[in-house]
Amino acid sequence: MHLTVCGLLSGSSELLAFGAPGRGWLSYGGLRVLGAEVAASLHGFGVGRGDRVAIVLPNGPEMAAAFVTIAQVATTAPLNPAYREEEYDFYLTDLKAKALVVMEGYDGPALASAQKAGMAVIRLSVPEGAPAGHFTLSSDATGACDTSAPGPDDVALILHTSGTTSRPKIVPLLQSNVAASAEHIKASLALTQDDRCLNVMPLFHIHGLIAAVTASLAAGASVWCAPGFDALRFFGWMKDAQPTWYTAVPTMHQAILSRAGRNADVIRETPLRFLRSSSASLPAQVMVALEETFDAPVIEGYGMTEAAHQMASNPLGRGLQRPGAVGKEAGPKVRIAHEVEDRLVQGIGEIVISGPNVTPGYEGNPEANAKSFFQAEGARWFRTGDQGAFDEEGYLRLTGRLKEIINRGGEKISPLEVDGVLLDHPEVAQVVTFALPHPKLGEEVAAAIVLIEGASVTEQEIRAFAAERMADFKVPRRVILMEEIPKGATGKMQRIGLAEKLGLVEKT
Repeated sequence: MHLTVCGLLSGSSELLAFGAPGRGWLSYGGLRVLGAEVAASLHGFGVGRGDRVAIVLPNGPEMAAAFVTIAQVATTAPLNPAYREEEYDFYLTDLKAKALVVMEGYDGPALASAQKAGMAVIRLSVPEGAPAGHFTLSSDATGACDTSAPGPDDVALILHTSGTTSRPKIVPLLQSNVAASAEHIKASLALTQDDRCLNVMPLFHIHGLIAAVTASLAAGASVWCAPGFDALRFFGWMKDAQPTWYTAVPTMHQAILSRAGRNADVIRETPLRFLRSSSASLPAQVMVALEETFDAPVIEGYGMTEAAHQMASNPLGRGLQRPGAVGKEAGPKVRIAHEVEDRLVQGIGEIVISGPNVTPGYEGNPEANAKSFFQAEGARWFRTGDQGAFDEEGYLRLTGRLKEIINRGGEKISPLEVDGVLLDHPEVAQVVTFALPHPKLGEEVAAAIVLIEGASVTEQEIRAFAAERMADFKVPRRVILMEEIPKGATGKMQRIGLAEKLGLVEKT
């Protein structure tokens, strides 16, 4: 029997009360009642099984509850509330969305795009005094729809890839994909109904939707949904929420560390069972600093949209984490493949996965599917685009995205390796190494760096530090000192295209 997103809400009713103990909370019990109310409303608006519902809501318990309950009825498509009208024009059309859910009173660009497309507009409102996550829906739309419940092979969630180097691809995730991933994360983290997650991840991204929200529901646990990430408010939220864990991307963890010293009392009074990091490689230095600061294990996971998030995870027990490694396979099978030929190999190569959480394929993109999937050794494998290898203990270590590997006149350089060396400098807080176009070599090594507060080190001194610790061809030709490194919508630093974003011109 396949578990579906719907099935995650079919367990015991003796779990934590919905909305308790405060406005930030989202937990298991009342979602079952709310789900029935949402189903009745959507069916009345002519939205049912197989229909696509775009969701443009601010981060918070209502967004989390909307995702889970709408997925019991139709196909969800959460979108970034910060998009411009032109972006909504593209995404809403590309998704073939039938309806758009927005907050009562919203009059922004998503509404304008939906009206141009002739879509149904559904308003979400929060009754005064309602517990966290509870809402009602209203719309003028009517019509017929399929009122049967979605099954394991129906699409629960649609997201787009980032589209950094090409047109964004549509990733459909089945009900069974989402539920399988939630169960994988629940098992990896040994989540129980006593756990409380502090979510600071955006809920239009796979990390927050699955690791924080859906995995917690699979365990009957609770989620405290912040309105977004804010390092200045994080420890106040931590004090209010009293979480047992939180999950974030590396840049968020680094920002939290920068304010940890002045919040030692909150850390001491709110002991965490563990911290989790995913969506980008966590520098080894940051993992060590987090563990020392919070006196709790730091569980780095490895995930991506096409896998409904998690593929590998560091073990949970104290001392079992390996700084610089993304862990052992944790759900799907994880192997190494030849980067060109469709076969599995030993040693370093492209990381591939196969399992119940993996998307059946990109929608309407046979060319991308032909490049991304292949059959070998009795299984269908998905190419992640990441390069890496397993060590002798079975821990997976990444060397970088294949598209991000720097090719300096034929010498292949892992930007993650350079990051790791530069972060050993005592005055470096953040670094992202990237390719800088070069007229003769093709690409040269460059690094954008944020220094710790009060640091006075120069670009030349950083290059000299690197030159003592790595081969000359790996040393950054350009070091750019910055107040802040540009980040994507989910807080990740983006290597591809960074030279263009920074307006760099190669000097020869």
